[in-house]
Amino acid sequence: MSAVLSSLTVAQLAQLAKQQVDNYFPDPNPADLKLLQIAVAQALPRLEHCFAQVNNKYFFDGKQAVFDHLHGDQYAMWLYFLSNQLFKMGEGQDISKKLFLLNKALHGCDIYYEVELPEIFLLVHPLGTVLGRGDYQDYLVAYQKCGVGSNHDIYPTMGKHFTLRPGSSILGQCETGDNVTLAADSLLLDTKLPENTLYIGGPKNNVTKPLTSTLSVWRSN
Repeated sequence: MSAVLSSLTVAQLAQLAKQQVDNYFPDPNPADLKLLQIAVAQALPRLEHCFAQVNNKYFFDGKQAVFDHLHGDQYAMWLYFLSNQLFKMGEGQDISKKLFLLNKALHGCDIYYEVELPEIFLLVHPLGTVLGRGDYQDYLVAYQKCGVGSNHDIYPTMGKHFTLRPGSSILGQCETGDNVTLAADSLLLDTKLPENTLYIGGPKNNVTKPLTSTLSVWRSN
């Protein structure tokens, strides 16, 4: 059992997910509550591990991870964890699809359940954010209107402490070192960046600057 301080129990989280997907998608295949309960119990420790690294009282109160199902960013992250957990279990593909679509409907973010986000990541009001099938590492941060995607079916590889500021995107055959930030509205396309770099601009007009520290949103590195 997870030690996260959750606003709802395992049974209640499973029931909420079932009610939401069944209401949004009232097709002839209602969600399996027992399967959701199993997936919730397995996904909560993943959420706890992730939230415990966030330097914010709404995620970690100084003693333990905190999960509020009415906190939008947290619930967006939770729906990813839950849909991905069902995928990893090899069961409930229809529920995974519905949870993915529910996340799009509720939060405007597109994170397919097969995408392998790192164990430790943070979404910050991720309206319009699309996180595709890149190679991610821990301490990923994505703000609103961000994109990770392909160019000619090639996806980027990102190091630890990779941050997408609002409106920024990384596409194609990109490789970044650790501690790299894309500034707001920047586009990195088919480009390599060394560690400790701030990238500003786009393919035709850009500037790079050194980064001397990592984001303060993390409790540990």
